[in-house]
Amino acid sequence: QVQLVESGGGLVQAGGSLRLSCAASGSIFSINAMGWYRQAPGKQRELVAAITSGGSTNYADSVKGRFTISRDNAQNTVYLQMNSLKPGDIAVYYCQMQMTVAGLSPTYVEVWGQGTWVTVSS
Repeated sequence: QVQLVESGGGLVQAGGSLRLSCAASGSIFSINAMGWYRQAPGKQRELVAAITSGGSTNYADSVKGRFTISRDNAQNTVYLQMNSLKPGDIAVYYCQMQMTVAGLSPTYVEVWGQGTWVTVSS
C-alpha cells in the first residue's frame, strides 16, 4: 500500500510564503511525474505545477514566477514553494504522484495526498 502525506499548509498574509511537502511511503519501485493540484471552493481541481523524473517542470500561468516545484528522489518527496501569495491562491492543495508499485507484478498507479488548506488573508 502506498501513501502520500502532505504538510505545510496554513494561514498566511497576502505577500507571504508557504512551503508544502508531500512524502510517499510504501512499496514503491519508481516515481515518474509528481505534481501539485488545487481546488478552490466551488471550482474544479486544477494543475498548479508538475515535475518529471528528469526534473522538467511546468506551471499554471497564474503561479508562474511565484511558485517553484522541486523533488527529492531519495526521499520520495515533492515540494511546492509558494511566494507572493494572493487571496486568489486560497484552496485545498493536493499532491499527486505517478509511480510503479510492487505487487504480484509491478503496477502503474496514480496516488493522491489527503489535501492541505492554504488560506491567504488580505
